[in-house]
Amino acid sequence: MQITIYYQDDDEYLMEKVERKADRERRSKSSVVLSIIESYFEAEKRIGEILKDLEAASSDQIEEGLEDQRKGDSEDKLGRILLEKGYVQEVDLGRAITIQNRTGKRTEVKTKSG
Repeated sequence: MQITIYYQDDDEYLMEKVERKADRERRSKSSVVLSIIESYFEAEKRIGEILKDLEAASSDQIEEGLEDQRKGDSEDKLGRILLEKGYVQEVDLGRAITIQNRTGKRTEVKTKSG
C-alpha cells in the first residue's frame, strides 16, 4: 500500500517531527506515521477491544472471558483468561498489550514460559 500525504506549509513542522522521530528510532517515516495513527484509534481501549480490532478474538469469546472474570472463576486478567481458553494466541495477545502500552494503558500478563 502506498499513501501520499498532502499538507500545507503550516504543517511542515509536523513532518519535521516525524522525520526526527524516524531518525532517532531508526524507523521509516511510514512506520512512525502508522504508530501515531494506531495510538489515535486505540487510545484508552481495553485489551478486549484491541483484540477484537485485531480480529484475534470474537465478541462472544471476549464476553465469555469477561463473564468468567466477573463470576470470580478467575482472578486473572482478561488476556490471560482468553489465552488459557485457547481463544487467542500468545503472539496476538502480545501485540495487543504492546498497542495498549504504547497508548497509555498498562497491563501485564505473565506467560507460562516467562
